[in-house]
Amino acid sequence: MICLLPENDPNARIRFEDLELEELPTGRCTATVRLAWEAGGNVFTGTAEGVSSEIGVLRCAAEATSRALELAVDNRVALELQGITTIKAFDTVVVVVSLASRFSDHAQRVVGSTVIEGEPAAAAVRAVLSATNRLLGSNRIFLR
Repeated sequence: MICLLPENDPNARIRFEDLELEELPTGRCTATVRLAWEAGGNVFTGTAEGVSSEIGVLRCAAEATSRALELAVDNRVALELQGITTIKAFDTVVVVVSLASRFSDHAQRVVGSTVIEGEPAAAAVRAVLSATNRLLGSNRIFLR
């Protein structure tokens, strides 16, 4: 199954615009992620709330990214975060995410990762984008 978005540029890709992360005094956190199609200029915002802990902040950012991605494809794909973790490998720390995706009646699990450079929550955003690049790469949703 293939779905083309946006129609004005078949080679457009999703771009990470911004992440706002707020850790609340209640022990909770909120994340707001903004993504955009490179050529379209439309910005898609996803939000999530979670527990304010090392892994909780990563999960919150990953969930917000999933919500923004769903909006970017007009909710034609549902994404559910199955898990997120950090791994120390080769003297660096990597964020790994696992997502369940659903498009129509087709379900697929995808995994993505990225090295933490700078803000760990931003790495969680990039890991979700890495996991979904085969689904949304070059603005085509490929589900095999």
